[in-house]
Amino acid sequence: MEATQSTSVKAQSSTPGKAQLAIHWILTGALTLAFAAELALPHRLPLLDATLLILATLVSLTALNRQMPLQNVLLAATITAVLGGVAHGLSAHIGFAMPFGPLIFHETSGAKIFGFVPWTIPLLWVVALFSSRGTARVILRPWRKLKSYGFWVIGLTAGLMVAFDFALEPFAARAHHFWLWETTKIPLTWADASPLNFLGWGVVSLLILAFATPTLIKKKPGSRTEVDLNPLCLWLGAIVLFAVGATKAALWPAVGVDAALIISVLIFSIRGARW
Repeated sequence: MEATQSTSVKAQSSTPGKAQLAIHWILTGALTLAFAAELALPHRLPLLDATLLILATLVSLTALNRQMPLQNVLLAATITAVLGGVAHGLSAHIGFAMPFGPLIFHETSGAKIFGFVPWTIPLLWVVALFSSRGTARVILRPWRKLKSYGFWVIGLTAGLMVAFDFALEPFAARAHHFWLWETTKIPLTWADASPLNFLGWGVVSLLILAFATPTLIKKKPGSRTEVDLNPLCLWLGAIVLFAVGATKAALWPAVGVDAALIISVLIFSIRGARW
């Protein structure tokens, strides 16, 4: 009788895991199709853009949910979306004062939440931060036993977030005009964005990680040999998308930077994954 009950409990406990896995791979398949369509079509479709971002967000959440409870994932996503969205909203409303510099969101970036920030921005932060953190963990696998490993993950995640935005700006501001950067007194810019923007991405990322990291730490020990490549694929896929958009707009310096980012991150990730 006890054995039967034990078997039943195990079966029940394994069912949600199988369901989560199925949902994750269905979403991943849909994201792959949307990504291929985005690359293949000669002209962008706003509905496809929105679908791609939503699917990327859901894949980020379901991939992390395979490792930890859903409530932890949703809490971390909420922290990321709120802080990232508020930071961008403040820049649009108070300009140079911080944290990214003065910008104006175009209506193509999506309807605004409470008239403050486009709905796409919080989702963009979730995808960028979750994929950057997962990529950092893959790269740093050889040093995962160091006591300072957690701090290295946070630092590298912030660096990858800045790199993500460096690739994003030409695609979003120049190629598709999702937002417009206003002129500042700083003469040096990248895709019209001042250095303040990239510094802001790094600082805001560190702030988000300070609040979100405790919810993303595994409470139960798992297999240390597991390598989750989902975030890496999302991060690289985003940079490829930005590179293709920059190519279509003939933004060749941006294409060169994107190619360098893809190659360097891929090399270090392969090394980390094989460790």
